[in-house]
Amino acid sequence: MDHTLFEVIDNNLLQDDMPSQFLQNLLAQGKLNDPPFTMLSDLQKAEQSLIYHPEGNVWNHTMLVVDEAAKRKQNASDKRVFLWAALLHDIGKPSTTKNKNGKITSYDHDKIGSKMVSQFFSYFDEDDRFVKEVAILVRWHMQILFVVNRLPFAEIKKMKAQANINDVALLGICDRMGRLGADEEKEQETIRQFLEKCKI
Repeated sequence: MDHTLFEVIDNNLLQDDMPSQFLQNLLAQGKLNDPPFTMLSDLQKAEQSLIYHPEGNVWNHTMLVVDEAAKRKQNASDKRVFLWAALLHDIGKPSTTKNKNGKITSYDHDKIGSKMVSQFFSYFDEDDRFVKEVAILVRWHMQILFVVNRLPFAEIKKMKAQANINDVALLGICDRMGRLGADEEKEQETIRQFLEKCKI
């Protein structure tokens, strides 16, 4: 297990203005081919609907999200937790993505991904609190969509009991802006509505 690689990625996430550049280089060099880093390289295999994600697969999306997170990390309650959550937020997608007659879904990737966060960090000597907080953000990152659209999967009360709502919203804007052609004004309005509905 390459603990050095983990430490380098950790430092890169915290220090770089565009962590994606370093991560793309690691991928190209085959440095993400061993567990648990395969949880990252496998993101290339998960396709997405080009209507919602013109940037293509989940890896491409995640690279855009980590760069957004790097821009906004000063607003997070814990920068390190936030940046790792941005990198790992969709690790549940490769195992949950299905293409049925051209309709691509990844139901429960948030819940599966949350469990995978614990598996990822089990390879390293990380503080339990840190791992739990990353997993919590990954678990709740889809709630913006569920809450704003009044979907039955919305769980405001449970989310508020576990997560920092402002951090969920911050990860949410990064997730939504992590697409080619995203409209920031529109996405900020979605986040505003989410925070408003979470006041209940």
